[in-house]
Amino acid sequence: MAPAADDSERRVAIVPGDVGMLLDSGYEVSVLSGAGERAGHADAEYRSAGAAIAADRGQLLAGAAVAAIAPYPDEGDLAALPAGATVVGLLDPIARAGHVAAIAERGLRAFAFEMVPRISRAQSLDALSAMATLAGYKAVLVAANRLPQIFPLLMTAAGTLAPAKVTVLGVGVAGLQAIATARRLGARVSAYDVREEVREQVESLGAQFIELDLDVAGIQTAGGYARDQSAEFLRRQREQLGAVLADADVVITAALVAGARAPVLVTDEMLAKMQPGSVLIDLAAAKGGNCAASAPGQTVDRAGVAVVGLSDAESQLAAHASQMYSRNLARFLALLAECGDDPSKDEILAESLVAAEGSVRSRMVLEQLCPQPSPGEGDPDA
Repeated sequence: MAPAADDSERRVAIVPGDVGMLLDSGYEVSVLSGAGERAGHADAEYRSAGAAIAADRGQLLAGAAVAAIAPYPDEGDLAALPAGATVVGLLDPIARAGHVAAIAERGLRAFAFEMVPRISRAQSLDALSAMATLAGYKAVLVAANRLPQIFPLLMTAAGTLAPAKVTVLGVGVAGLQAIATARRLGARVSAYDVREEVREQVESLGAQFIELDLDVAGIQTAGGYARDQSAEFLRRQREQLGAVLADADVVITAALVAGARAPVLVTDEMLAKMQPGSVLIDLAAAKGGNCAASAPGQTVDRAGVAVVGLSDAESQLAAHASQMYSRNLARFLALLAECGDDPSKDEILAESLVAAEGSVRSRMVLEQLCPQPSPGEGDPDA
């Protein structure tokens, strides 16, 4: 177990409390010295739990049968791992398909948490949802800190302070947590998603579901994600959302499309109509951004609106992010051990396997590496 080579990453893949689960599953656990410090765990805790402490990153990886690096290994890590080793992590395999291909070329096997199927049995292994929960929570706190007003309704001798109006775009795990957190802080919350199926969840949290005049038939994939939409659909969507956002104090965007760039829901023209002093938190900034003005890890000003490209929310909550990720990882590796290291024996393992025996195993990753031409493309008669 080693931390990411990127110094800005604070998470660690395993916490001392889960070392015992790995030992019980037949693994020997080695942790790079200092790996857990930024998440609040000293080397002594790992030693007490039964893990060995390694001083050298290269030597640690060179002797690894399974490597877990939060969130994923870089090229130097891949070069240090022996052929046949297994990599497990948040590999972002669709957006980073070339990285998966490099893993395969190195003769490594890789499992990506993003590909874990959305079935009830897999919920305890769903690291993607675990991290999204924290991101949604952190987004609201960042917004509350930047907004020049308080969130709750407050009646005072000096007058009544109206509650902040928060709008959430994209009601996945992060969006739902953002709604719940904003409501707990006393804001008036509304939310929008192209999937009508999430209306009940939105309303159960005390928020208003925003309805737009759009045809959303067949918009959801079998895995529960929204499909990529046409330019005309997005144009009409932005047109109708513009009036909604103009009345918002805070906008939190968390809309993602599996296997594609995040849709741009908020244009510069829409920002110009928002109230000066309002805040937009873009949780999709690292995936291209739901806001045209956002940039990962940066805060920019557009017409008096603070646009925050929040790309490291999970890392900022390193203690709990590591605790959740560690439990997901330990259960995943325990399942792998139960199946005799054979992914074909379990649906969860089989679907999350993205590289093995020198080849890319995921259809979705292969589609990114070798995209199929659009109908008529390359046909002079089309």
